[in-house]
Amino acid sequence: MYKLINNIPVWGEPLEDAVRQAEVCARRAEAFALMADHHIGYAMPIGGVAAYADYVSPSGVGFDISCGNKAVLLDADATDVRANIKTIMDDIWQTISFGIGRKNAEPVDHDLFDHDPAWAIPVVKKLKGLAREQLGTVGSGNHYVDLFIDEQERVWCGVHFGSRGFGHHLADHYIKAGGGKDGMNVEPVLLHIDSALGQEYIAAMKLAGRYAYAGRDWVCRKVADLLGARIVDEVHNHHNFAWRETHGGRELWVVRKGATPAFPGQRSFVGGTMAEPAVILEGIDSDESRMALYSTVHGAGRVMSRTRAAGKRRWKKGRPVTVTEGEVSRKMMMNWVRQAGVELRGAGVDESPHCYKRLEEVLEYHKETVRILHKLTPIGVAMAGENERDPYKD
Repeated sequence: MYKLINNIPVWGEPLEDAVRQAEVCARRAEAFALMADHHIGYAMPIGGVAAYADYVSPSGVGFDISCGNKAVLLDADATDVRANIKTIMDDIWQTISFGIGRKNAEPVDHDLFDHDPAWAIPVVKKLKGLAREQLGTVGSGNHYVDLFIDEQERVWCGVHFGSRGFGHHLADHYIKAGGGKDGMNVEPVLLHIDSALGQEYIAAMKLAGRYAYAGRDWVCRKVADLLGARIVDEVHNHHNFAWRETHGGRELWVVRKGATPAFPGQRSFVGGTMAEPAVILEGIDSDESRMALYSTVHGAGRVMSRTRAAGKRRWKKGRPVTVTEGEVSRKMMMNWVRQAGVELRGAGVDESPHCYKRLEEVLEYHKETVRILHKLTPIGVAMAGENERDPYKD
């Protein structure tokens, strides 16, 4: 269920500023689509999908390269988890590192640091130390570690985060190297895939993707260990990436910014808000699916900016100082969370459910392209603290 606006299929209620961005991006794209969770982004709208014949776009992929969602099904007992949810969330909060820095002294290593030739690229090599330091940290913003119960009374852990400062610095470097301008409403940076810079970026992007997957894998295993549970199934997907795919018989580079691949039979974990259900879904084949370039939403989608929600703040001597009040209070957020029966750790009001669309309504627009397999109801949510300063949060 989409609307065609200047030859761009748009799912959901079209947001004018995001549609304008999509029209700019579509000028040099072979095809463009806008998912129902769309909203304005840096150079390309969140929820946007662009297909290029011979280009990749560092600004289209964005700063949190390979940000993604992973959900693992655990063999834990749902009754026990509910009964001990306060202690469990305390353990998660004290063990997993949110925001900047690492709270736990446990070393997190991975063989990707040893065997990937992309580390030889000068800008990548320079960031290796930072990447090691931040592997397995979740960050802040809309990134989380959640516990869910599904319709079969099974326990799931779901996480959402990406490549942290490593991906952010890589994106910044290649956007500038490609001649990118600062600002939201700017032309997207395009790198020809046969250029030295394009090849470099693709290699760096893929490494950042493996790095993000390694981080999410580690956090999910750590949560399973805390619960004394085994992982019996997993669903792992990402956005903010460029894939080489075949569409309409053509080989294209498909950039998905805040949009999830949804090929027929491909499963994905898509989160809602801290107080509303998430889903496990799978792509289906249809005319609409092809129009969407086999893509779907990556979440509910924002309706309120962080500044509008939390107010304007500035940092003074390492502490936040309120300049103007926002529209959402902590009391408003906590009332919603308590009514949903969720045990919350951390989180600022800029991540309150008030700031988002309803996932159920968003997914209704995509009912011809995806099938819902499981509904996951949150019982525990952990996010970075309200006053966490993290330049890599989105």
